[in-house]
Formats: sequence, C-alpha cells, structure tokens
Amino acid sequence: MAFFLDLLLLLPLLILCSLESFVKLFIPKKRKSVTGEIVLITGAGHGIGRLTAYEFAKLKSKLVLWDINKHGVEETAAECQKLGAQAHPFVVDCSNREDIYSSAKKVKADIGDVSILVNNAGVVYTSDLFATQDDQVKKSFEVNVLAHFWTTKAFLPAMMKSNHGHIVTVASAAGHSAVPFLMAYCSSKFAAVGFHKALTEELAALGRTGVKTTCLCPIFINTGFIKNPSTNLGPPLEPQHVVSKLMNGILTEEKMISIPSSLGFLIAMERLLPERFQIIIKRRMDIKFDAVIGYNIKGQ
Repeated sequence: MAFFLDLLLLLPLLILCSLESFVKLFIPKKRKSVTGEIVLITGAGHGIGRLTAYEFAKLKSKLVLWDINKHGVEETAAECQKLGAQAHPFVVDCSNREDIYSSAKKVKADIGDVSILVNNAGVVYTSDLFATQDDQVKKSFEVNVLAHFWTTKAFLPAMMKSNHGHIVTVASAAGHSAVPFLMAYCSSKFAAVGFHKALTEELAALGRTGVKTTCLCPIFINTGFIKNPSTNLGPPLEPQHVVSKLMNGILTEEKMISIPSSLGFLIAMERLLPERFQIIIKRRMDIKFDAVIGYNIKGQ
C-alpha cells in the first residue's frame, strides 16, 4: 500500500515529465559527431548493415565490417573506401562465439578500440514450430541475440573505461509483439530487446552514462528475407528509409527507434488494452507472408 501511495505523490512529477517530453518533440535534437570513431557493424555484407556502413563512411568514421559472406563484406568495404573512409572487412561467423572472440582480439590489436558497435547480423526462418528445424532454432538465438553478448563483452570494457561509446541493437517489431509462423525469430528478438533494456539499466547502475544504447525495431523491411510480406500498418519499409531513421537515432542518442513511429504507440497500448480487444487489433493489422506449415491439421 505504501508503494501505491508513493506513486500518487509522484503524480505531479509525471505531469511535469510528460509536458517536458511533449515540448522536446518540437525542439531539434543535437547530432553528435562520429568522425574518427571506430565503428564495427556485424552483418555488413548486405542489406541494412551495408547501407549503415555507407552512412558512417560518409561521416568519416573508421569502419570495421563483419560478415560471414566474404564477397559481400569486401564489396561493402570497397564502396566505403570510395566514399573516403577507412574500412576493414572481416569474415566472421556470428553464430560462433570463439570466432567472435578471436576476431575481436584481432580488431583491437590491429585497428584499435571500437567505440560504436552495431549488432545488426540476423537470421529469420518463416515457418511454424514443427517446420522449424532444431538447428534453425539454435541458429536464430546464436545470431540474433547470443552474438550480442559476445561482441558486447569483447568491446564494452574499453568504452566503459573511457566512459564513451555506443551499443546499437538491431531488433524488430517482432521483439515486442508476437507473430504466428515466426516463433524462433520473435523469441530471439524479444531477447534482443531485453538485452538492450538490461544493458541500458546496467550501464546506468555502474555510472557509465557516457556509453549510450540504441535499439531499432522496424516492421517488415523490403530486403527479400521474408517473402511476400503485407500488413495494414503499411507497405514493407525500404532499407534506405530504415537506415536513415537508424542513423538519426544513433546521432541523437535515441534509446528506442520504432518504424513506423506509430508502432511505439501500438506497443504501449498492447500492455493496457483488454486481451479480447488486442485480438481484434491484431486481426485488423492483417499480417501475412509466405511460410512453411509443418503441423498437419487434417491429419490430427
């Protein structure tokens, strides 16, 4: 009871903070400089990772690019070099902890301490529980969330020592609200969002407020990984649009980036709405894509 009384006493502060947040919507946020910063991007051989690398290259950051695809990551590095940036490609399997640690050791020895880490590498399998192979479940967690632990453990100590840095978690709207036939993906992205939130709290508790965190949560992106996606929330997002929002969020040190922005409102409302109404809302969203269904309803 005492706790709830304390909450009532905090009501004036809630109103003040809400007004402050509303006013800040109309004030342009200052963008920080990343010139000369060592930026490591996983999954940099294609898609969002590649386009993010190009944007950092334009801002004269020093790029460390990781991907399992040698040809892809070398192409990205070559283009970053054309844009005037230093770029160092590495072939790294982000599902392999030892490969991550050994590659991180080489990066620190040959290039220097990473000050911006973009955990972007990810995998997705569009299938129900029964059609998703055990190795695919394992791979989803190894790449989509466990790799975040290993890369962060490798590069965060230097950031904490200088109280300067940025950890970026590329998650998904599926890390807030579950979607049928993406069970392994949703579960791993829920974990990735949890990783971001827990890391943010831990850095604050340790007094390392100079190390920033950002989490990206978009709906479907037009990258070809999910076939024929559609939803009433809007058409699939174009990769460059997502990267523009991501870069703005990193440079203004935004903690959570939801794309479209209305997604953040829907996520917040999901915690407050009655369950029956939530079901109606999800039906109205009408989320669809091609998926493999292993459960045989006719043969049950």
